[in-house]
Amino acid sequence: MRLLLDTHIWIWSLIEPVQLTADVRAALESDDNELWLSPISTWEALLLVERGRISVEEEPQALVSRMLKAGPFREASLTHAVAQESRRLSLEHADPADRFLAATAVVYDLTLVTADARLLDGPGYRTLVNR
Repeated sequence: MRLLLDTHIWIWSLIEPVQLTADVRAALESDDNELWLSPISTWEALLLVERGRISVEEEPQALVSRMLKAGPFREASLTHAVAQESRRLSLEHADPADRFLAATAVVYDLTLVTADARLLDGPGYRTLVNR
């Protein structure tokens, strides 16, 4: 399976793995699955640190660089096709980061791993639920 990690799933997998369900943990640890990240998650993680929602003792850029190196993550680049799909998707909310992640799942044919209820019912893409 080709899995796109929502930002919180990526962070939890590295900092708070107890937040992950057994099924999600197993999927992330399986050698049969590819783990994908969007640059949007890097941006979101930096914002969370800057806003104090993630408390860290190291410099935010260093933390995110270390987090990116922690796994065999493939980069799901932000492309024009992703930008166009982000506006085409019918989602009930306007959070741009969530729109970009959902659109990335569509364009790259990935399964979005998330606990975000607003993304779980989105049309046009698959999800792996962390609940």
